[in-house]
Amino acid sequence: MTAAGWPEEETDGPPVLGGRWRRLLARMGGRLVALAEAEGERWVLWLPVAFGAGVSFYFGLRQEPDWWIGGAAAGGCTVLVLALRRWFAMAGVAMALLMLAAGFLVAQAHTIRMAAPVLTRSIAGATVTGRVMVVERRPGATRITLRDVTVSKLAPERTPAAVRIRLSDRFPAPAPGSVVRLRATLLPPQAPAEPGAFDFQRRAWFMGLGGTGFATGAPELVEAPPVTGWSTVAVAFEKARGAIAERVAAAIGDPVEASVTTALLNGEEFGIPEATMDDFRNSGLAHLLSISGLHVGIAAGILFYVVRALLAAVPYIALRWPIKKIAALFGILSALAYTLLVGAPLPTVRSVLMTGMVMGAIMLDRHPLSMRLVAFAGLVTMAMDPEGMLGPSFQMSFAAVVALIAAFEKGSVRLAEWRRDAGWIVRGLFYVGGILLTSVVATLATLPFSLFHFQQIAFYGVLSNLIAIPITSFWVMPWSLIAYALLPFGLEAPALIAMNWGDRAVIWTAEFFGRLPWASLTVPAMPAEGFALLVMGGIWLCLWTRWWRWLGMLPVLAGLASPMLAVRPDVLVAGDGTVMAVRLPDGRLSASVKGGGRMTETWRERDGERSVADPWPADGGWSGGGRSLECDALGCLYRVQGRTVALPRLPDALDEDCGAADAVVTAEVARRCRADLVVDRWTLRHEGAHALTVTAEGVTVETVRGLRGDRPWTGRQ
Repeated sequence: MTAAGWPEEETDGPPVLGGRWRRLLARMGGRLVALAEAEGERWVLWLPVAFGAGVSFYFGLRQEPDWWIGGAAAGGCTVLVLALRRWFAMAGVAMALLMLAAGFLVAQAHTIRMAAPVLTRSIAGATVTGRVMVVERRPGATRITLRDVTVSKLAPERTPAAVRIRLSDRFPAPAPGSVVRLRATLLPPQAPAEPGAFDFQRRAWFMGLGGTGFATGAPELVEAPPVTGWSTVAVAFEKARGAIAERVAAAIGDPVEASVTTALLNGEEFGIPEATMDDFRNSGLAHLLSISGLHVGIAAGILFYVVRALLAAVPYIALRWPIKKIAALFGILSALAYTLLVGAPLPTVRSVLMTGMVMGAIMLDRHPLSMRLVAFAGLVTMAMDPEGMLGPSFQMSFAAVVALIAAFEKGSVRLAEWRRDAGWIVRGLFYVGGILLTSVVATLATLPFSLFHFQQIAFYGVLSNLIAIPITSFWVMPWSLIAYALLPFGLEAPALIAMNWGDRAVIWTAEFFGRLPWASLTVPAMPAEGFALLVMGGIWLCLWTRWWRWLGMLPVLAGLASPMLAVRPDVLVAGDGTVMAVRLPDGRLSASVKGGGRMTETWRERDGERSVADPWPADGGWSGGGRSLECDALGCLYRVQGRTVALPRLPDALDEDCGAADAVVTAEVARRCRADLVVDRWTLRHEGAHALTVTAEGVTVETVRGLRGDRPWTGRQ
């Protein structure tokens, strides 16, 4: 024995250290194996995560893979699973690889299935004919989606399958299902405003939209055969949404209150004024306007309890029929009807899947809420719409549900027992505490996604939800179901007015908390790497149940810190070169034109700023903090740390700028420019929006095309 109590090792190496480290590693390995075995029932939850990783990997590629790659990968992994089925651990790894390949395959197949012509240039003064499938009522305008489109200036093989056109409110909105002809200017789906910004081109591809535009005249009805097949159902529900909006407007005089009531009844948020939407966002109540799990669950739950109570009131039925299971069936049907009525957005589809499985579990006498239920719903939702997984609706919806189940699954049984044996006062406290804890958990769970997609934090979300959720649950939604029941008979007005009293209280709550000092905080855009760390850390934290789950806090904290470490560009250039912006000494952006529309709004939001600075001066400039801008009639010179970026307004300034500046940015053609970096019309057309970062070492550039590559939805392959 050694002095430390370890036995001597008969080896050629160091006897004490060799034995000590071997035993230490053996103990650690044994503990990890024991921990993995203890978490055995949770391993299956990682299969949907692997599926989602495969979807993300596909969309992260810069070049479209060959059509056979996804199928070959899935087939190879299937063979691997079968070959390793007798070795549990290795078969588990092979199964994870199979799910990864399956996610890749489903995303690739979905992209191929959605292939349709997309506009690559604007078309002015075209005659567009198509069937109206969607009507979106907005303040001052109506937006319609046309399918089975013909365009006068396009060949049939280059004509998009669907286009979305904005109509002035001077023109009457056509009825869903009708065929209209109108004069319009058509535009390609808008590319990202800067590298890393929201990609509407990709979203439009998977929505089946090949172009957008605006009408220059009134729509003219065209005689055409009626709709058939599934389109009949879609048109019927679209007409129902329009009828609901008209009935609400007739019953409720205030347009703001009417728009909120309409949003809760038919899912149309477009009519809500932007100021009111800002109040809901700043107060943390925007989720109440987006039809999702809360609304579907309440609608199904109310009908479940009403049907069960009515059946229980009849002794003959209550003693002979399974009334709880019958009520669960009605809950499923109500969730389906509500989802179709509000247009079946992705969060609602997820919610109706979850609700259907909960009610199905009741019908099968199984536990209705579990993490496996959420995992299955996530898998089905991703398979239905792989691209939707990349959007905030899917991510925030699932993050809230997963976090809530992870927080409550351990103690839910004990809490239920305490609540069952408690008096009504304690039960009331349980309810208030449940809402408070639910709001805290859901707010923390959705915070990373709010930071990544919207660059915003709502500080009073817990307090506002503590007031608004009970009002919505116990007043607004019950009256909405009564209004639905009375609508076919034209007797809905009293129910709508009563529902609006609750909506008025919710609006007041949003206005009060949304307008308080420091109601919300805007932060710079989170880097994709930081977001990936956050997501994986959050998943690790929620899916495991033992102590090692807390290791997930490390990547979560690193991801939350990433916006503070991100370096925002010094110069931003729109894809068409019409709008540019430079960074001021105070960190804000100053644009080349006043306004700038959605482009400068996106830049401001991703900067985490509440306002943009004054536009560039026509003559003169400013300086400070190592930055300066000098402008005259020919253009501007932007200087940072001894480097110069020329921003000419007229072609006459190109020769001088190209010889003196480190970089030249112009909307003109500058093929003969001698500067080290040249961004001109052809570069912008080929590469999209540019982001330039200026340092003492030089000027670096990042482009939209350089970041996302050439994919089917970009128009280049």
